[in-house]
Amino acid sequence: MKARLRAVAGAIDRFFFAPARPAPLVALRIGLAAVLLAQALQIAPLFHELYHHRGLLRGPLMDAFGSRHLPALGELFATPFESQVLVVLGALYVASLVGMLLGWRTRLSTGAAWLLHLVFMRLAPHTNYGADDFANIFLFYSTVAPGGAFLSLDRRAGRAGDGATAGTRLAIRVMQIHLCIAYLLSGVEKATGEQWRDGEAIWRSLVAQGYALFDFTWLAQVPWLPTAAGWLVLVVETGYAVFIWPAVTRRWWVAAVAAMHAGIGVFMGLHVFAAVMIVLTVAMFGVSAEPAVTARKQCEDGRDFLSAGGASSGTVDRGQGAPPQRTG
Repeated sequence: MKARLRAVAGAIDRFFFAPARPAPLVALRIGLAAVLLAQALQIAPLFHELYHHRGLLRGPLMDAFGSRHLPALGELFATPFESQVLVVLGALYVASLVGMLLGWRTRLSTGAAWLLHLVFMRLAPHTNYGADDFANIFLFYSTVAPGGAFLSLDRRAGRAGDGATAGTRLAIRVMQIHLCIAYLLSGVEKATGEQWRDGEAIWRSLVAQGYALFDFTWLAQVPWLPTAAGWLVLVVETGYAVFIWPAVTRRWWVAAVAAMHAGIGVFMGLHVFAAVMIVLTVAMFGVSAEPAVTARKQCEDGRDFLSAGGASSGTVDRGQGAPPQRTG
């Protein structure tokens, strides 16, 4: 019994704390910063209309839609210098995303991006949806994760290293588990109603005014197709927490999730949401975090093996001895 408990404890310890490379966190940093910069460029022409208290909605009305756990920023910003303050905040937000993308003072840049992203979410709560919520959550995670380990100015300046650590593994696992819970709950919620099981949700998404970018009214002639698509969404989302982990199914599920969100982006116009969710899944489950055995290490091991008299020939096959890499 004790041996079994030790084995379980060891497995849990390896799952959460086995040293891991920061490659998924680097991919998350670059991908998320790029998507949010594209979003900032997209909304720039409507910047004052969205965030100024005399824009599309006045400050008090905007605040009425938001959470009351935080101060009413609409009233706080309603000053004679509101336009100038908003421009400064917007410029700082873009600068922080650029710093995050380039990996310059990565944690400072990412922390500033997270805080300013939250400020703009609070200034226009009626415009928030899943893309903003997930982006803000993973920006927060990234403030403590070693996302600047490589492909960054921090690495070039010697301020960061790319060694495998237990803390990196823990950061990755927290984000992976968060995604699994989010997709599972989303899938279960969809499955409890009939709209996804009978295809009505797919039909409404593709033909509803405001989302319909193409003419899908022909689906009325093939009702089985939206029904099959609805069931496919349920399978992908509810199965995410199970099939994203095994190596044999992981790539298939990452591809299925990416295809599902790409469809949302193309056919419903929710480009930012689609891009954010693709980045999260691909970074967390499609990029390997396993420590790689370098050629130098293999050569050193080979020399040690020869010096110990363990080989009968004077050559070492450099292609042997490297364990296959696993993603996640």
